[in-house]
Amino acid sequence: GRDVPSIALDNGDIDGWCQAIPGSLKPVLGSHGVDQAQVVLTMFKDNGSPLLSDPRQVLAHVTQALEAKGLYPRVAIELEFNLFDRQTAGQSIRDALPKAHQTGGNLYGLTALDEHQALLEALRHYFDMQNLPYEGVLKEAAPAQYEINVAYSDDALTYCDQIVRMQRGIRAVATRFGAQASFMPKPMEHQAGNGMHMHCSLLDDSGRNLFDNGDASGTPLLREAVAGCLQMMSDTHLIFAPSYNAYRRFQPGNHAPTQPNWGFDNRTTALRIPASDSQATRIEHRVAGADSNPYLAIAALLAGIHMGIEHKLSAPTPISGNAWLEDDETPPLPSHMGTAISQFSTSQAVRDYLSEPFQMAFTAVKTQELVEFETRVTDFELETYLASP
Repeated sequence: GRDVPSIALDNGDIDGWCQAIPGSLKPVLGSHGVDQAQVVLTMFKDNGSPLLSDPRQVLAHVTQALEAKGLYPRVAIELEFNLFDRQTAGQSIRDALPKAHQTGGNLYGLTALDEHQALLEALRHYFDMQNLPYEGVLKEAAPAQYEINVAYSDDALTYCDQIVRMQRGIRAVATRFGAQASFMPKPMEHQAGNGMHMHCSLLDDSGRNLFDNGDASGTPLLREAVAGCLQMMSDTHLIFAPSYNAYRRFQPGNHAPTQPNWGFDNRTTALRIPASDSQATRIEHRVAGADSNPYLAIAALLAGIHMGIEHKLSAPTPISGNAWLEDDETPPLPSHMGTAISQFSTSQAVRDYLSEPFQMAFTAVKTQELVEFETRVTDFELETYLASP
């Protein structure tokens, strides 16, 4: 990365304060074993006020707004990633990608886990060492693609601290086994990409699920929350798809939604209400790519929920079939990073819920990133146009 002039240099590249989060100091794998440690920090201005461009502070701000209404989020995240051979000297990155796999990707296959059994066992040991809420691993659809299931939590801030440590741990353990762990949303053209599905229910101060009405339909509060998430989804799409590559993941049939819609037990929609016991009624947000910042992604989800409840919004009719084929009314989510930046940078909802300092900083960083990518000439362009006309 490099400095963004409007953020760092224009104000003299001033210092700020970082404060360690109590209880977050944990051992990590060093080059010779467990000989290092890491601690989670959060950022403040020199006057002691929160730095609102810090993703952790953004999430804290949104969480506090919900708690002020007596609403307490219970959240969970699914982590998807690929394991590739580490690139060797003289080898292109593309040559390190898997060359073949079983027809259908061996989704949920048990024997497919054997390919990286030792690595996955070491990963479980690492999570235990850091007391991280690991529940299990399953094989996903693409070659060498896995999903880590993480237990639910009623503390969104600490949970996202844990998610970041899990991502770092996955990379560290993979390196020890000569592999490269990748959270890139779309590393292979014709394979499913990596998402970061989020689950959320709302509890009252007694721990009762406010989305549960005793059957599969959910409460009116659930539908208000859904409506808010849908209304805010396009404005916050830059958070869910923060990289140039992320927009390649949104293709019909690849389990990545292309429109802000919802349905009951429907994996083709952006928001899914999973089939479950009524006590576990929740929203599954299926838009974010695996490269999303977990603090920001959860903050955007909770902001949408707050908006829907605060303004008592009405949810549209849920989609019951294939949303890619049947929903011809809902405008699509931004399909290009530039469009997402434009919507994010001008959104009053983003400014109100996630703060103006964050909106300005994130816009500046992502605009610079987009310019960088759009000035690069790709191999595909050279192959296609070098000898034409």
